[in-house]
Amino acid sequence: MKNHQVGKLAGKLAIVTGATQGLGADIARGLAHEGAHVLIVGRGAQAGRAVSESIGPLARFVETDITDDAQLDRLVEIAREMHGGIDFVVNNACSYDDAGIASTREQWLRLLDVNLVSAAMLVQKAAPHLRDTAVIVNLGSTGGKFGAAGRALYPASKAAMLQFTRNLAMEFGPRGIRAVSVSPAWTWSPSLEKLAGGSIDAADRVGKRLHPLGRVGRGEEVARVVAFVCSPDASWITGVDVPVDGGFSTLGPDQGVSPREWFARDQ
Repeated sequence: MKNHQVGKLAGKLAIVTGATQGLGADIARGLAHEGAHVLIVGRGAQAGRAVSESIGPLARFVETDITDDAQLDRLVEIAREMHGGIDFVVNNACSYDDAGIASTREQWLRLLDVNLVSAAMLVQKAAPHLRDTAVIVNLGSTGGKFGAAGRALYPASKAAMLQFTRNLAMEFGPRGIRAVSVSPAWTWSPSLEKLAGGSIDAADRVGKRLHPLGRVGRGEEVARVVAFVCSPDASWITGVDVPVDGGFSTLGPDQGVSPREWFARDQ
């Protein structure tokens, strides 16, 4: 078993939002694997405690509604009391409620509050307590880079997160604090599991059409990249997006197939 005391993130403290399930939980596990103490942030108490217990003594669940400023203040205070400062803020929490152009004003405001505004508020509140080598990681998405019919809210929020990351890099760079976004493509998670009827094999069969590596991603693969960008190995990386997408973003509308092949399929 790995000795967490000598991990690349040993002695550091991370806040991970939306960490009671799915990708957020995987990211929390990945950071703890490298020795970081992790605050599991989310609203589901039972799920949050289960994730914390699965990680062990390096994790603590802090039930938090990130759209409530008073609860964010409490979260930051807990982090400060635990370690005297904050090393990593991972803004992972998000809502997928998206009816495209038919979405109501209420849906727009609610989703942007969760996916973008609450991330900004957490960074604002954490800022005075960020150590000079701290890292802010914002979860983006391939959905924030390309157009898609029938969607509007989620892609807009993720595109905004990529820009927010660039601004944070400029804002905090003089303090030695880095900001990086990490953008997965299709990754096995509760939302994808629902679409695939609970079958990861089904998800891979569909995903291979859109990902050159021939399958959908795994949460632990994204988690390892988040741990990397938080580590000293990435000390000269800031203000950029790291695609963790199995090649998804390399494909154009032709899906990597030549015109000759497309015409042959039309015969």
